[in-house]
Amino acid sequence: MGPRSNAAALWPALALVGNAFVWGVSWWPFRQLHEGAGWHPLWTTAAVYALAVAVIGATRPAAWRELARTPALWAILLASGTTNAAFNWGVTVGDVVRVVLLFYLMPLWAVLLARWLLHEPLTRAAALRVAMALGGALIVLWPEPGTGLGPLRLTDALGLVGGFSFALNNVMLRREAHRSEPARALAMFVGGVAVATAVALALGGQQVPAPAWPGAGWALFGGALAAAFLLSNLALQYGAARLPANATAVIMLTEVVFATASALWLGAGTLTPALAVGGLLILGAAVLASVRP
Repeated sequence: MGPRSNAAALWPALALVGNAFVWGVSWWPFRQLHEGAGWHPLWTTAAVYALAVAVIGATRPAAWRELARTPALWAILLASGTTNAAFNWGVTVGDVVRVVLLFYLMPLWAVLLARWLLHEPLTRAAALRVAMALGGALIVLWPEPGTGLGPLRLTDALGLVGGFSFALNNVMLRREAHRSEPARALAMFVGGVAVATAVALALGGQQVPAPAWPGAGWALFGGALAAAFLLSNLALQYGAARLPANATAVIMLTEVVFATASALWLGAGTLTPALAVGGLLILGAAVLASVRP
């Protein structure tokens, strides 16, 4: 690869790192809005994504028509919406490091979903990735000595559900790669609004209180968060369209680094030896999935 090729790959790679950074540190603004403004992360997700929907819908009106007449995009809508609702809720109220690691069980779910939806063969390499991811998950979820087995905690369940739905989202995006980028982006953001709102309303006011009208400062803060998510989505589409899929997947794993470093620095997560071992197995499975031919 010559200097010109390296230069051409630099900006897409930086765009993907920017996307990973936004997602990796997104727990912090969600916690600020939760603790400072009293907004449950489900309502914050709905409000932030509604602003992004308004921008895409106003600038790319044809995307609405494509979304309305394409049932496959509705699956992306539901998968992306579930991903965002579960992930944002989990990292806002739980241990950020633990939730992010469970979220990155995507290699496990991706193998199973690709076998079902894309009819990809279950190879020995895929079986190895499944075994590594499962082993890492068991270590992460295994209770502390003396505590015994108990019910799965809410934040663990949110990490698992978010990772599964994100794997489904990625598989569906691969299957529907011929759809326009604005329509796929619109489906993902509409999903964030629809699923978060539906879950918040279903749980009711005691578990998910209705949000109070924010002051001007919090409204600007939420607007900046919406702009960051919109720009990160554009950066993801720009970078992923210009780099090989395996390179994109490896670069996106930097989200774990950003999330872990920021959470440990700001006291929003812990890294025990068991969590570190389980996390290395999970991330190892993700790396193997990324570098396969």
